[in-house]
Amino acid sequence: MRRTKKVKPLQIVPLGGVGEIGKNMCAVRYGDGILVIDTGLMFPEEEMLGVDIVIPDISYLLQNSDKIRGIVLTHGHEDHIGGIPYILKQMNKPIWGTRLTLGLVRAKLEEHNLTESSEMHEVEAGDVVEFGEISVEFVGVSHSIPDAAALAIKTPAGTVVYTSDFKFDNNPIDGRLTDISRLARLGDEGVLVLLSDCTNVEKPGYTPSERIVGYTFDDVFSQAPGRIIIATFASNVHRMQQVLDTANRYSRRVAVIGRSMARNSEIAEQLGYLKIPDGAKLSMAELSSAQPEEVVIMTTGSQGEPLSALTRMAMDEHKRIKIGPGDTIIISATPIPGNEDLVNRTINRLFRLGADVVYDPIASVHVSGHGNQEDLKLMLNLTKPQYVVPVHGEYRHIARYAQMADDMGYGSDRMLQLSVGDVLEFDQDGARISGKVDVSGSVMVDGIGVGDVSEVVLRDRWHLAQDGVIVVILTIDKAQGEIVAGPDIMSRGFVVPEHEEEIIEQAKGIIMERMSEMEVEEVAELSAVKQEVRSALGRFLNERTRRRPMIIPIVVEI
Repeated sequence: MRRTKKVKPLQIVPLGGVGEIGKNMCAVRYGDGILVIDTGLMFPEEEMLGVDIVIPDISYLLQNSDKIRGIVLTHGHEDHIGGIPYILKQMNKPIWGTRLTLGLVRAKLEEHNLTESSEMHEVEAGDVVEFGEISVEFVGVSHSIPDAAALAIKTPAGTVVYTSDFKFDNNPIDGRLTDISRLARLGDEGVLVLLSDCTNVEKPGYTPSERIVGYTFDDVFSQAPGRIIIATFASNVHRMQQVLDTANRYSRRVAVIGRSMARNSEIAEQLGYLKIPDGAKLSMAELSSAQPEEVVIMTTGSQGEPLSALTRMAMDEHKRIKIGPGDTIIISATPIPGNEDLVNRTINRLFRLGADVVYDPIASVHVSGHGNQEDLKLMLNLTKPQYVVPVHGEYRHIARYAQMADDMGYGSDRMLQLSVGDVLEFDQDGARISGKVDVSGSVMVDGIGVGDVSEVVLRDRWHLAQDGVIVVILTIDKAQGEIVAGPDIMSRGFVVPEHEEEIIEQAKGIIMERMSEMEVEEVAELSAVKQEVRSALGRFLNERTRRRPMIIPIVVEI
């Protein structure tokens, strides 16, 4: 009698990208094989002072490094590939991705001197890659960057469809439609679980086509009297193409400003994803002599980033570009949650300089790359999964998606809501969260340091930002138990200058009085001296100012 092969449990472990926007990363495990999907980053939240970027915690992957078969990338946005240099430094695994995605990855690896040590494999929509008992099919989808793909991950336990970021654009700029027929066939073949983007679940209807933005560009270009400056995401190649095409129609030439924008446009042009009309480029050398009505500038800064080109222009600090009357600024993006104040501040400054600013929602200058409610419903109806897991959204998006799915017949037993680190397991008994892997959820990158910024460091930085710092310098005679020099007090960010001298003199008196009360043996213990200084000075400053600055005693012995 033939024995049927026993099916092993299938596990899905999100390491980022659920309950948050950004740092998308997921592990799919079957038997002894693990497939890693995406390696994204997230930009720091307001309280993460001094932090450059945030990447997923890959402790689980490092503990199971021998089981990892490869890293599969869905598309080239930072929230899906931005963490890859930092990940590869910890675990060097082969990478699969589409042509443009790998082109953008290669540029990142060059910056980190990782190109020669990295193994990359180019694929295209329709390709199937085998990873032992796991196979992955790349399914083309429309998004705000070319070469995006959903993944059909097949295992003996069932098929996982990972949509990544998608929408159903029936008239995309590059003509590459979301492969509806393949998604429908996957649904007919049987899908165990759908991991679906849910970012735009709060928005009704379908997401409009990217071409809508082109119509707005045409309207603005036809009326602009002088220079046109357009800020958008550096990875939005479709948006760049529309800027170039519209500029060409109005006999304008395009200059690109901003390191990431220049790099991405060059990569997209080299790989054939960006078609630049003859004579449409404007070099930096030509920019200063060109007539304003002949100029278009594409730049970074659509999110109000402090060091971006547009922000420096708005602050009147850009070396080459000075904003003034006659300039038209198009901010072709919507603020990422948390960036609203930065963007509004930039818009206000641009208006103050005399420019005309066109931005969402007063004009259709941006279209999302993520599907709205009807797009999400269509994906569900096409794939007909047994279970549904919303990803790529904050908790409110996940909750709203659950409500939508419930209306479509996916009850709580089929609708699974995950947090970072949850282990979602499928076996013959169904689906359940079987545990949680040991991850913090986030690793902060500060300069060249990866993971060395802890919650304690952030708390100290927040303390410094809120209440300032006071440094007390004392020189003591250890044998005699007395102060021989000082105390000298320096403050930064603590009190306004007109009150500082008075408070510091009083603080010195408090320290001297407390030291005179200490025994010789106590003064000999440096830790005791520092603690007494902190305690006495902290009480005084709180009573006098109702502030709690960080107090740093420096004690020198002689």
